[in-house]
Amino acid sequence: MSTLKGLVSMLLLVLSTLFWAIPLYALTLLKLVTPTRRLRLRLLGGLNGIALAWIGTNLWWMRRWLKPRLDIHLPDGLSPQQWWLVIVNHRSWTDIFMLQLALHRKIPMPRFFLKRELIWVPVIGLAWWALEFPFMRRYKREQLARDPQLARRDREATQRLCQRAQQMPMAIYNFVEGTRFTPTKQTAQNSPYRHLLRPKAGGTAQVVSLLGRRLNGILDVTLAYARDCPNFWDFLCGREGPVSLHASCLELPDWMHDGNYHQDPQYKERFQTWLNALWQDKDQRLESLR
Repeated sequence: MSTLKGLVSMLLLVLSTLFWAIPLYALTLLKLVTPTRRLRLRLLGGLNGIALAWIGTNLWWMRRWLKPRLDIHLPDGLSPQQWWLVIVNHRSWTDIFMLQLALHRKIPMPRFFLKRELIWVPVIGLAWWALEFPFMRRYKREQLARDPQLARRDREATQRLCQRAQQMPMAIYNFVEGTRFTPTKQTAQNSPYRHLLRPKAGGTAQVVSLLGRRLNGILDVTLAYARDCPNFWDFLCGREGPVSLHASCLELPDWMHDGNYHQDPQYKERFQTWLNALWQDKDQRLESLR
């Protein structure tokens, strides 16, 4: 029975995506031929509206069909007219829908850092490109050692995103571990955390630096699953156990606005220390929820 439920869920997800892809693609074509950035920005606002409607459609049937058990704790004062950097631990593709269930229309249209390979995902890859999501390349340490300039490409993608964020409210989501948690990856990294991988500070530091005081704050989100190995298919089948989502608002200390992560070693060390302490607190919260 659960497999049938998963197949129906997949069908609903595909139908919703195809339905909203039609107006999104039409507006994308118009955006491609629009001559000025001001007009393209207005069309991007329209694309955001379509994407929010697509998200809302998916959340509507998920709440009624899958009935996810999600315990949500959010801070007061959130608004879709603010600028937020959302940092969150990463366990499964299900994370994205848990975040949407909790934060949809409470903060602005989300933007995720995506692996460049995801641009080839049918239908939604082009949608992410049209919505100006940043696509990041993933290089091995050996590649970066041979050509350090490769790292600049990801920084430039982040810079473009932050420049656009200055023009309209935006929520930038960052899974700072860079990949989904698994015990194998935890062992390979020699991670000092029981339930997390090591956080990567570079992207977070760059967003903070580029958006500056435009940011209303950092929304620190902790996702805790009852099941040790959550996966998206089990979620679509209705087999996912209770999930806890706890978000807290962090004010940016003044020192964060005054340094350059990639050029100032002292600032880099201080930022990494701050993020590691935050990750230690998150690890303890996850342990307490077990």
